Amino acid sequence: MTPRLKTKYSKEVAPKLREEFAFANTMMIPKITKITVNFGLGEAVSNPKIIDPCVDQMTKIAGQKPVVTRAKGSISNFKLREGMPIGVKVTLRKERMWEFLDRLLSVALPRVRDFRGVSPKAFDGRGNYTLGLKEQIIFPEINYDKVDKIRGMNITITTSARNDDEGRALLKAMGMPFRQ
Repeated sequence: MTPRLKTKYSKEVAPKLREEFAFANTMMIPKITKITVNFGLGEAVSNPKIIDPCVDQMTKIAGQKPVVTRAKGSISNFKLREGMPIGVKVTLRKERMWEFLDRLLSVALPRVRDFRGVSPKAFDGRGNYTLGLKEQIIFPEINYDKVDKIRGMNITITTSARNDDEGRALLKAMGMPFRQ
């Protein structure tokens, strides 16, 4: 069974983008290539045991086991040594990516308190979009009673768009609720 957003992309979004930007070739139409979800855990320097619950939460959110990220260099002011665990991240592609994006847009973002839309300015110049969330409990897979601390996360949506306008049009057509 193909994910709902993947079907929407191929049936509605791709033809609309081809017409809007007058692409000569179907391979020029921008598409979402991957989604990266990242927990930055700076407090893991003083308490390395917080990595395990974060790995469990990320596994539930993404449906895939995350990788523990480690410090690349030492910073004495932060008591950080090279190789210490400081976060967890997961890269989603293909079917899992579409399922995650569908859950993010239709379930998780509407659960954010006082939600007025996401910033339309968070593009990087090449059509990729980064979204910061303040709490992981907006995902229904997370049991609020078992969360030890509210943590934020970054979600990066990588596209094949050549510029921000193409990336913005792609995400808007997919249903991303941009602020006015």
